[in-house]
Amino acid sequence: MIVTVVSMPEATVTRADVAEARERLATERFVLVDIELPGEGPEAGSVAEELGLEAEGLDWFGRVDEPPRAEYLGDRAGLVVPVVQGERIALVHVLVTERFLATVHRGQAGLAMPMTRALTHERPSDAVAVLFLMLGEALGSFRRAAVQALLETEELEDDMFEERLPEQVRELARLRRRSALLHHYLRPFLELTDEMLTRRMMSPTFPEQRQRLAREFQTSGRLVLADLESLQEATRRAFGSYSSLVAGEQNGVINRLAIVSVVFLPLSFLTGFFGMNFTFLTDKLESRDEFWLFAIGLQLLVLLLSLYVLHRTRIWRRLREGD
Repeated sequence: MIVTVVSMPEATVTRADVAEARERLATERFVLVDIELPGEGPEAGSVAEELGLEAEGLDWFGRVDEPPRAEYLGDRAGLVVPVVQGERIALVHVLVTERFLATVHRGQAGLAMPMTRALTHERPSDAVAVLFLMLGEALGSFRRAAVQALLETEELEDDMFEERLPEQVRELARLRRRSALLHHYLRPFLELTDEMLTRRMMSPTFPEQRQRLAREFQTSGRLVLADLESLQEATRRAFGSYSSLVAGEQNGVINRLAIVSVVFLPLSFLTGFFGMNFTFLTDKLESRDEFWLFAIGLQLLVLLLSLYVLHRTRIWRRLREGD
C-alpha cells in the first residue's frame, strides 16, 4: 500500500504511512490522501477502517471490481470514477467531505501527474473543488481516448479505399470494441452523477460556486458522451464502407464470370453436341469442308454473336468504368 498525502492549499506532496495519513485526516482542515493498492489489495471495508473513517456505508471503498458509483452520504459523497489509462479503464474510489478528499485505486490510475499540475495552477479552495478538478481530469481522459480512436478510424477508412486487407477488419473490430467499452463505463457514471448533483443543487444549502462547478461538469460530461457516440457512429460507418467496397469487388468478379459464360457456354454446347456419336454425325459429315464449316465456322459465328451481344449491352464499358 502506497500512501500519498497532499497538504492544501500549498499543494505539498509527501509520502506517508497509514498511521500518519489517519492522523492527518482527523486533524487537518484541508488534506488530500491518495492510496495505491496492489492488484489484489486488502479485503473490502478494511481501507476505510485503516484510515479511521466511519466504515458504515463504505463497504465498497477499495473493493475490487466495484462498478461506477456516485452517491451522497449525508456529510460526505462517495464515487467510483472511471479513468482511461492506456487500453484499460481504471476505477478510482473517491470519498469527499468538507475537510478532506481520499482516493483509493489499484495500480497507477493515471491521475497523479494531471492532478498535481491542476492543484498547482488552480489552487482549489476546498476538497469539493478538488473533487470537481478530479472529475474534469477523468472526463479529459475519456475525451482524449475518443478523439484518438476517432482519428484512427478515419485513417483506416481512408486506407480501405486504396486497398482492402484482413488486418483492417481486425483493427475496425478493436476500435468498435474500444468505443463500446468507453461508452459502457462513462454513460452509467454520468447518469449517476447527474442524479446526485441534481438533488444537491435543489437544496438551498448548496453554495452557488459549487452549483456552477456542477453545471460545468454536467455540460462537459454531455460533450464527452457526444464524442463517444460520434466514435461509435464512425466505427459503424467504417464497417459499412468496408462491406460496400468488398461487395463491389465481388460484383465485379461476378460480372466478369458472366462475360466468360456468355462467350464460352455456346461454344461448349456446340463442342458437346458435335462430339456425340450419332449416326448422322459420323456417317453424313464425311468431307473436310463440312468439318471446317461445322467445327470452326459455327464456333466463329457464335463467338461473333456473343461479342455483339456484349457490345450492345455495354457490359464492357460498365466494367471499365467500375475499375
